[in-house]
Amino acid sequence: MATGLHFHPPKVAIVGTGFVGSTFAYALMMQGIVSEIVLIDVDKKRAEGEAMDLNHGLSFVRPVKIWAGDYADCEDADIIVISAGAAQKPDEKRLELVHRNFEVFKDVVPRIARYNRNGIFLIATNPVDIMTYSTLKLSGFPPSRVIGSGTILDTSRLRYVISEDLNIDTRNVHAYIIGEHGDSEVPVWSLANVAGTPLKQFCRQHNKTCDTKHLNTLFERVKNAAYEIIERKGRTYYAIGLGLTRIVESILRNENAILTVSSLLQNYDGVNDMCLSVPSIVNREGIRSVLKLPLDNRELAKFRRSASILRKIADSLKI
Repeated sequence: MATGLHFHPPKVAIVGTGFVGSTFAYALMMQGIVSEIVLIDVDKKRAEGEAMDLNHGLSFVRPVKIWAGDYADCEDADIIVISAGAAQKPDEKRLELVHRNFEVFKDVVPRIARYNRNGIFLIATNPVDIMTYSTLKLSGFPPSRVIGSGTILDTSRLRYVISEDLNIDTRNVHAYIIGEHGDSEVPVWSLANVAGTPLKQFCRQHNKTCDTKHLNTLFERVKNAAYEIIERKGRTYYAIGLGLTRIVESILRNENAILTVSSLLQNYDGVNDMCLSVPSIVNREGIRSVLKLPLDNRELAKFRRSASILRKIADSLKI
């Protein structure tokens, strides 16, 4: 038996215990993949209340230690998830949040990095691509260990609307949204498939509508989903909470899972020094590599435009 090995139980720190942070904590607790969850918030009483509420359900799940802490408690966390920041208002674009949330990150990220230099940052705050890029610059962490939730939610929404349209289990639909998590995001229709059958071919075989107009209608549902949910209930948090849990799971279990997360791209189809989403291999080290998709010319042009929009926003922050 090997000796001298130090066992470190998986620990996740969550900075920001609003709707997204607390929902993510609940999903993480239910999944049973971590031993410790520390909740950190500028509103300490809020974090304490969330910890209390979660702890009262411990008899129903696998053992996990949950408590409200401070930035020093990030010290030995495997993953630090940031969901702190201003929430998106009705009719407000994600990119309109950028200056408010950048001010938050200028305070939060250096305080975390002071105590933890070996973990992985996972960013959920919007606009998530800019906040991921900001975290990279403010922390000095290697690019592989700074990840944004990116278009993991948009991709899930796309798979859902296609599955609903075709009356097929969502898990058998494979399609990606890439680029910005926002209005310039790009659906990769050219590679969409159902159980390995190209989407348009599947539609023909099953007498389903699949022309450009119809696909655009489906995509508009995806792109505008957050606005519609916010109009109805004020926040989105369930699906992103599950998406964050999926990313954490892929890291801690060293899965080498392919997820559309946001990370720094260099020399990627003409995109340089910008964080945005493409399918990426995620494991215990963070981003193992990003995948080069064989995009068609129209998709490639839209992807580059998305990167250009984000580049201008990032430049305005003078990071």
